[in-house]
Amino acid sequence: MPDDPQILIIALVAAVCIGLAKAGFSGISMVSVVLLADIYGAKASVGLALPLLIAADLMAYPAFLKHGSWKPVWKLLPATLVGILLGWWLLGEIDDTVARRVIGGCVLAMVLIQAFRKLRPVFFDRLSESHGFGIAAGALGGFATMLANAAGPVIQLYFLARRLPKMEMIGIGARFFLLVNLIKIPLNAHLSLITSESLLVNLKLLPGVVLGIIAGRWLIGRVPQAVFEWMIVGFAFVAALRLLWT
Repeated sequence: MPDDPQILIIALVAAVCIGLAKAGFSGISMVSVVLLADIYGAKASVGLALPLLIAADLMAYPAFLKHGSWKPVWKLLPATLVGILLGWWLLGEIDDTVARRVIGGCVLAMVLIQAFRKLRPVFFDRLSESHGFGIAAGALGGFATMLANAAGPVIQLYFLARRLPKMEMIGIGARFFLLVNLIKIPLNAHLSLITSESLLVNLKLLPGVVLGIIAGRWLIGRVPQAVFEWMIVGFAFVAALRLLWT
């Protein structure tokens, strides 16, 4: 993996975005996916991001132990595992060029889900009541998280559809993503996406994750989240198109 100072700075920005996402600005996680894929390569970026995500999960999880429970996680997990296995198989079959397009497609799909949820809340309320919505959300989320670490919007939509209180939803999400990301470790290692070299890069980027979490906790009460998330939706949309067509 390249160790150019400019590349390291961009990667640190991506790590900060991971921390910000875990602190409450969930939409910005799409930015980290695109940045890492752009500078390290599509497939390598999947394994590179995973330990950073787990580190952020481990920092966020204790803060929400009093909120939510594991029961909704177990309910969603079977369909998610099917999606993860499908994504793992596909990731092992495609080359980096195709992976770049697939990751771009996953990011674009998640961005569109996030945007349309805000624009058409009534439509998504009806969708959430349809038969099989939970299965579809779990499978799509598992597929997206294995291929691009980008399941946030669709899983968030599923939890919103359950009409859970905000803090309970965050607590369940913290449990879900910690478990799912831990499950993905051996699958990424089997594809040689997590290596001793990538872990050394993770050590360099870990301070960015910590900074992002600290900054996110400070910003969450000072920046209108709706405005912030719309900015991220726009940026991630353009970035996803870049992955698809460059």
